[in-house]
Amino acid sequence: MIKDEWRERGFIDEPVPESVELKSEIRRLCKEKNAVIMAHYYTRSEIQDVADFVGDSLALAQQAAKTDADIIVMCGVHFMAETNKILCPDKLVLLPDLNAGCSLADSCPAEELAKYKQEHPDYKVVAYVNTSAAVKALTDVVVTSSNAREVVESFPADEKIIFAPDKNLGNYLNAITNRSMMLWNGGCHVHEEFSIEKIVELKSAYPDAKILAHPECKSGVLALAHYVGSTAAILSYAQNDECDTFIVVTESGILHEMQKRCPNKKFIPVPPLTGTCACNECNYMRLNTLEKLYNCLRFEWPNVELDEQLRERAKLPIERMLEISAAAGK
Repeated sequence: MIKDEWRERGFIDEPVPESVELKSEIRRLCKEKNAVIMAHYYTRSEIQDVADFVGDSLALAQQAAKTDADIIVMCGVHFMAETNKILCPDKLVLLPDLNAGCSLADSCPAEELAKYKQEHPDYKVVAYVNTSAAVKALTDVVVTSSNAREVVESFPADEKIIFAPDKNLGNYLNAITNRSMMLWNGGCHVHEEFSIEKIVELKSAYPDAKILAHPECKSGVLALAHYVGSTAAILSYAQNDECDTFIVVTESGILHEMQKRCPNKKFIPVPPLTGTCACNECNYMRLNTLEKLYNCLRFEWPNVELDEQLRERAKLPIERMLEISAAAGK
C-alpha cells in the first residue's frame, strides 16, 4: 500500500537498509518482476550502469515496445515516461521520482499551445519529442534532434510551420533548412546555461580539441562547434573521429557513455555560465537515484498513466515522424 506522504512527495522515501547491495537487488527485482530499466544518457553513471538500455528518450521508448517485459522503469524525466506509455499502453510504466520534470517540456503548456494554434489556424505544428503527451496530441508531427531536419524538409518549402518548444533547436533548423518557421519561446535550462566565454577558455586550454555541441544550445555556441548533433550522433562522432580530445557541450551525463565507448580519448565537460561547478548537470535527471529505483521496483510505484484518447492522439504525430523517417531511408 502506498502511503499518503509518499504520494505527496512523488517518490517512495522508504529507507534502504545498509545491508542491501542496491545494484544486485535491483537486477534481482527486474528478473523477478519481468521488468526492464531504461536510462537516459543524462542520468547518473550508476543508474546507467544498472540499466538494460541506455539511450535517447524516443529510442528508449521504441526499445521498450520491442521487449516482452511487463514493467518498464524509465530513469529519466516525466515526458519520457509518458512517451513509453504512449508506445507501451499494456505495460506498467514506472518513474522513480514524479518530480523529475523538464524545463523544456514545461516551457510549452498544452493549453497555451492550443490557444496559439487557434490564433494561427493555417499553420502546421512540429514539436520536439521533449514535450508532454498533451502537447504531442496537439501536434502534426513530432521530431527528435536526430531527424528534425528531414522531417521539416518533408514539408513544402512554403508550408507555414510553428516549431515548439525549443527556440534554439528551431533557430538551428531554420538556418540549415532555409526556412522561417515560427518559433515557440521555450528552452532547456541546461543548454541555455552554456556560454561562449567558457568554451573559448577551454579551447584555449585544449587547442587540439574538437567541440561537440547539441542543437539545443544557443546559436553563438553552435557557431563554435566542429560538430552539432543529438546525443547519439555526438557519441558516434566521437567514436569515429581521429581526434582524441573533445569539449562536450551538452548535459555532462553523456560523458559516462562516451568514456565507456572511447576509453583512450579525453572528454571535457563545459561548465555553466554561473556557479563553481565544473560541469553542467540537469537537476531533474539527478533525481533518479539507485535508492529510488530500488523502491520503485519493490513497490511498483510511482506509475505513469494516460487517458486512452489522449494517448491515441499523442501517438499519431510519433507515427507520422516514423513514416517520414522510413520514407527517407533512415
